[in-house]
Amino acid sequence: MMSDVLSSIIEGVREDERNRRLSRAELTERLTAAPAPCDALNSLRSRSFSVIAEVKRSSPSKGDLARIASPESLAQRYADNGAAVVSVLTEQRRFKGSLADFQAVRERVSIPILRKDFMVSEYLIEESRAYGADLILLIVAALDDSQLRDFYQLATSLGMRSLIEIHDEAELERAMRIEPEIIGVNSRNLKTLEVSAATFQRLIPKIPGEIYRVAESGISGPSDAKFARSFGADAILVGESLVRASDPGKALEQLLSVTD
Repeated sequence: MMSDVLSSIIEGVREDERNRRLSRAELTERLTAAPAPCDALNSLRSRSFSVIAEVKRSSPSKGDLARIASPESLAQRYADNGAAVVSVLTEQRRFKGSLADFQAVRERVSIPILRKDFMVSEYLIEESRAYGADLILLIVAALDDSQLRDFYQLATSLGMRSLIEIHDEAELERAMRIEPEIIGVNSRNLKTLEVSAATFQRLIPKIPGEIYRVAESGISGPSDAKFARSFGADAILVGESLVRASDPGKALEQLLSVTD
């Protein structure tokens, strides 16, 4: 069952989609003009341990995190300091992101970009590719089995990879039915918004080794990165600790240092 927090976010996402929805002709034109997708999975696999570094202004659990006057400059610092993928929040109400942020980042960096939003319609997936996304997020808790399968297939057909996010064993079982390439384990409880690193310890080892495994939420520094890696994480997705750091580039390098 979907949590009240997630349901509220998705309701807002659907309303915002309706308000900015392009015509089919306009969307097709953007899709045709979009840059060819980069292979996010290849980029992640280019080193033994990778970081997806996030441009994130706010969150439902912590409120405002950082002003980020220039998301493209922050993304460039991430790229220059070893990020394999840049994640850009585009959800407006709770995370204060936007497609304008995404577009600015896309125009600045050449590494793959994850559009971090709540994909709850085929339109949003096509829109993501039209704006140059290489990777999208599919949250198992937000989708039924048919949507999960159909959205995954659509993203793949458009040349994008999908990060399939799970929070518990039941969601892992559902995720496995679509034969995913990348699974993200989110340690944040969707009902309480609390984070427990024990989620990594419990779930990551249950994901087959041939699937790329990403640890999400609660990564504050190298010790947290090392903990996730010790249970089989191939990468971490980090936002809050990077945007709050006085030197995001150095903070990113420190997270990557766990492989040294």
